[in-house]
Parts: sequence; C-alpha cells; structure tokens
Amino acid sequence: MIPTDKKNRMLEASIAQYGRLIFTICNSMTGDRFEAEDLAQDTFLSAYKHLDTFQGDNMKAWLVTIASNKCRDYLKSAARRSIPNSGETFDLVRDKGPEPDEVIVSRDTEKRVLDLSRSLKEPYQSIAIAYFCEHKTAQDISRATGKNLKTTQTQIYRTRSMMRKLWKEEFG
Repeated sequence: MIPTDKKNRMLEASIAQYGRLIFTICNSMTGDRFEAEDLAQDTFLSAYKHLDTFQGDNMKAWLVTIASNKCRDYLKSAARRSIPNSGETFDLVRDKGPEPDEVIVSRDTEKRVLDLSRSLKEPYQSIAIAYFCEHKTAQDISRATGKNLKTTQTQIYRTRSMMRKLWKEEFG
C-alpha cells in the first residue's frame, strides 16, 4: 500500500505532466469541453483511488486507458438517454436550415453567455467574451492582447471555471 503523501505527490506530478493530454483525449472523444473537463478530473480521481493496483511503469498509457474508458462509458450513457427513431420518417422531411426553436435556443444561450461574460471582472471579462462569444483561439487572444500564450491559456482555464460556476448558479 502506497502512503497517502506519496500518492498525493504522484497524482500532482501526473496531472502536471499529463493533464493537457487527458483533457485533449476527453474533449476529442466527447466534443464537449465541459464534459471533457469533468471526465479528465474523473480520470485522475480514479487513478488516485486505484494507484495501489498500478503495476506498470507507463503512467501515461495507464491514464490514457482510464480516460478512454471513462469517455466510452459517458458516450454509452448519453446514447441511452437519447430518443431512438427509425430515421426513415425524418429523411423525408429533411430541411437544410436549423429548426426555428434551435435558432431561438441558440440565440438565447449566446445572450446568456455574453451576459455572464460581462459580469466577470477584467481580465476575465475580455477573455470570456473573446473565447466564448467570439470563438477566438487562445493563440488569437494572446496575439490581440500582447500577452504570453501560457498566461492567456491560464486565464481561459480560470475563466471557464468561473463561467461554469456562474452558469450553475444562474441556470441550475
């Protein structure tokens, strides 16, 4: 059995070294940044809980396997929640544009995100507007503000956390 302080150090080192990789894997598998963050955290939590059973010397491969399994489980559960349809009926009435309700929901969501972004203090307000509303990349924001890319990425990470908290407080 590994002592708790050693497990904590191992976890911190793993997050520092592989955190971005695990998030990228989760994001590419789910296509949802917020779910990807949660799944990445679940990956490291699961690794921490089962660190005593880790027998290899390739931590990276072990974490990637855990993350992939977490994402597959998430996608399976998401598929079960969806409403099945035969597809034939909908193929006959296929429209090229979005449904009116989708447009309304999309506009409403965009407005809510903008309002929440505006409620943040600088520099997070401008980061949130650029990243979430204007869909700029970290590199684009970094160039526009003249800040170091790592600084911008850190601010995006913190802004994402603040936005998630505000969203949950505001909209449940």
